Amino acid sequence: MASNPAAPVNPGKVIAVHVAYESRAAQRGRKPAQPSYFLKTNSSVSGSEGTVERPAGTELLAFEGEIALVIGEPARNVPLAEAWDHVAAVTASNDLGIYDYRAPDKGSNLRSKGRDGYTPIGPELIDARTVDPAGLRVRTWVNGELVQEDTTGEAQLIFPLAQFVADLSQHMTLNTGDVILTGTPAGSSVMVPGDVVEVEVDAPTAPGAPSSGRLRTTVVEGPGDFDPALGTTPQVDDAQREDAWGSREAAGLGPTPAQDAADDAADLPQALRNKLMAAPTAGLSAQLRKRGLNQVVIENVYPGAPGTKMVGTAKTLRFLPGREDLFKSHGGGYNAQKRAFDAVRPGEVLVIEARNEPGSGTLGDILALRAKANGAAGVVTDGGVRDSAAVLEIGLPVFSQTSNPAVLGRKHVPWESDVAVACGNATVIPGDVIVGDDDGVVVIPRALAEEVADEALAKEHEDSWVFDRVAEGNPVDGLFPPTGEWKQKFQEWLAENPAPNHGADSPADLAGNLPTNSAEGVGDGTERN
Repeated sequence: MASNPAAPVNPGKVIAVHVAYESRAAQRGRKPAQPSYFLKTNSSVSGSEGTVERPAGTELLAFEGEIALVIGEPARNVPLAEAWDHVAAVTASNDLGIYDYRAPDKGSNLRSKGRDGYTPIGPELIDARTVDPAGLRVRTWVNGELVQEDTTGEAQLIFPLAQFVADLSQHMTLNTGDVILTGTPAGSSVMVPGDVVEVEVDAPTAPGAPSSGRLRTTVVEGPGDFDPALGTTPQVDDAQREDAWGSREAAGLGPTPAQDAADDAADLPQALRNKLMAAPTAGLSAQLRKRGLNQVVIENVYPGAPGTKMVGTAKTLRFLPGREDLFKSHGGGYNAQKRAFDAVRPGEVLVIEARNEPGSGTLGDILALRAKANGAAGVVTDGGVRDSAAVLEIGLPVFSQTSNPAVLGRKHVPWESDVAVACGNATVIPGDVIVGDDDGVVVIPRALAEEVADEALAKEHEDSWVFDRVAEGNPVDGLFPPTGEWKQKFQEWLAENPAPNHGADSPADLAGNLPTNSAEGVGDGTERN
């Protein structure tokens, strides 16, 4: 049996919060509108320097470093403004859980988190009257490596700590000594026998920087002789593995079918990418128009540097019009904008819907640097760009309406990503092909990209011959586009001068095959200026 040293408190009940940190919500991909809770047994409480058992035959014992609130004066129906007065102390806790029982528990967490020793608390209590509840910090180490760190500021917590006291007191009396576990930040993962996990809570900016000290727990192998005649035995699947480890990658799992499809969309074949790099947007737009697609130009966006060419598949980000209450709930912390820039993949273009509103920046140098590091093909926004000189220096292709020094919250609320968006009066869905050059940006349905590129390049090759004939002094009548005698001459020239191999498999193969007058733009012979 695992040892169970005494904790500095002996609670009548332990109440745990499901999700409280912005970072954890972002990791899980869902953010609660209101707090929710579950109960842990008081027999799960233990102290520091103890051991915790992972039952034999199970695999997913996970740590969750948390801040524990210890109730002082009993609380019943207390308002939010008075709730912190009912907290006597704060300390470190580890909301241990075995995910092998999470699905059978169906949300109660009774068996997954209620086992003996699964709520270490301590080692020391910090007087709650000496600290600001918005100035606490929680850190977790596994085998000496820091794996979790977060604070309790407004931007980091979804709900202030005092709200848990006030909310719970509407439904039950919180008695002296009761403990509230206030949720874990991102970074929770799986432990194995032999691992040592340590959790510390401190108030680094408070006088004396009070600390709980490190709450230390060692994982050991325990008996796993569950009797199936008495109840459910442990069960695991890939969904539980992903949640326990924190990601599919950390769990050693391959991508889901949906992720495979997204990867396929993002991964344009190199030959097609080369064709699109060589094809001017004017020519691509003309070919799309031939196919009945007229609303495919992202209007009024321009490259930060002349001569920029951009090709990639769309990842989308949507902003709502600025509203103070929504920005307070969605604009701080690890918001949708930051998550999108963190998640953009190699070869993707992040397309931002800013409602043609240039009155504030929609990205700056730090986010541009992050996208560049991730291998993004570029960014398109129908809003403004902050730090425009620094963004230009980073070298990421960025197309925007203008530069603007104002911060995002002046006009926008970062809302959601990976949805259909309207950017510059064009609809863009994730996976669309995005091509940009000095003329602007066009959106190409993925299924049409190959044929549109081929025909645009063929027309560009023809126009290069026409350009040379006009340069010789010939009038455009009958030449642009070639008809009659001129058409016959072009066909003879084409037989001896086939179009370059823009579909070469490597950029090096492509280097010598760019059109001689690609900067001139390409049309269908009736719309070219």
